[in-house]
Amino acid sequence: MMYTLLAVIAVVVAIIVDLVITRSRILATGRFYFAWAILVFFQLLTNGWLTGRNIVMYDEAQIVGLRIAYAPVEDLLFGFALVVVTMSVWVRLHKANRRPTPRD
Repeated sequence: MMYTLLAVIAVVVAIIVDLVITRSRILATGRFYFAWAILVFFQLLTNGWLTGRNIVMYDEAQIVGLRIAYAPVEDLLFGFALVVVTMSVWVRLHKANRRPTPRD
């Protein structure tokens, strides 16, 4: 269950990064969930293909066992965390580097 624990920790850390550290609050926007749904579709396609053909295999003792399109649910958790942190930092850096225009 180590992979499961790490995946859950990654989600918690990602939420903290978004809400506390970068304060970008992308998790509060509908745009994020729309983008994430698109990413999940392709993640499931790719991950399902790799795990369904045994190109990538997981130690069953390290995961919960729940699979979606052959992929362990933990992969979706890690994917969520990676997307949240990346987008949160991206938004924060964009705001920090934004130069004021005469209209601002």
